Amino acid sequence: MRSGKLTVHEFVIMPNHVHILMTVPSDVSLEKAMQRIKGGFSFRAKKELGFAGEIWQRGYSDVQILDDRSFGQHREQIDNNPVKAGLAGRPEEYPFGTAHLKKRKPGLKPADQKRPCGTTEVVP
Repeated sequence: MRSGKLTVHEFVIMPNHVHILMTVPSDVSLEKAMQRIKGGFSFRAKKELGFAGEIWQRGYSDVQILDDRSFGQHREQIDNNPVKAGLAGRPEEYPFGTAHLKKRKPGLKPADQKRPCGTTEVVP
């Protein structure tokens, strides 16, 4: 994460929750990173869409990724979440996740996997 920005490796937006595999810089707490994500989205939804209600529930759940194997397992789990939920036949068919984006833009490369990171589930 350069200049206080998160590195998002994978994500999927489900009807009632969001999964994000991300790297948070060492000088930023996970709580602060989640505040930025949720607050930024809420601000834009209210400003650009006129959404007046609350968008997010309080809290989130997180898992720390400790090695490449765990990183790969969580990446696969995130990509396959819409398939498991019956929303798509294959991960790349679901339009609200990185699997679909990578299909549309084949030149996209995964972010550096050697950095410590984690996966977060955000419940709206």
